[in-house]
Amino acid sequence: MQTPLWITTLADLHSHYTTPAKPALAKVTAHLTPAYAAFIAASRFCILSTVGPEGTDGSPRGDEGPVVIPLDAETLLLPDWKGNERIDSLRNIVRDGRVSLIFLVAGSTTAVRVNGQAKLTADADLRARFDRSGTQPRSVIVIRVAEVYAQCARALQRSALWTSAQPENLPTPGQMLQDASAGAINGADYDAERATRAHLGWW
Repeated sequence: MQTPLWITTLADLHSHYTTPAKPALAKVTAHLTPAYAAFIAASRFCILSTVGPEGTDGSPRGDEGPVVIPLDAETLLLPDWKGNERIDSLRNIVRDGRVSLIFLVAGSTTAVRVNGQAKLTADADLRARFDRSGTQPRSVIVIRVAEVYAQCARALQRSALWTSAQPENLPTPGQMLQDASAGAINGADYDAERATRAHLGWW
């Protein structure tokens, strides 16, 4: 493949694009407006992006109700529920508080983006806000909003994310794990055990 002609300066970059339309700039706020807050309250899924010395990390976060709780118009609370114990995002936040989130609502072609600064806490009162029949997250991510805005619908419209069927022969988690481990972990066994791991619970 021929080496691409890289874009390495802002002047070169801007030469390929036009000026943003007025709504693209006017939609950015430094706090949760009522409309942004209502959308986020309807979202059960977001992607949390963090940055640390090793690089960047993107982590899906989901809940059976709102994935975050607004503390006020400038603060969001995101619980860290049971996972795989990698804690990549949490390690990054401890060392570098910069975060970005993308909130999605099933069926909607709108996405809402939040950029800000995050801190991690195990504060008992904040953890108790997310109590699930006596089970609480081990920590809560407290996000101070710097920017919030709605994303253009084209990406979700182009992808037909909510209307497309799952592709045939989509690799399973076990197959991906078997490939990544160079066969050290049996993918079929891993997939077969997934149902029995459900007893570990969501929380």
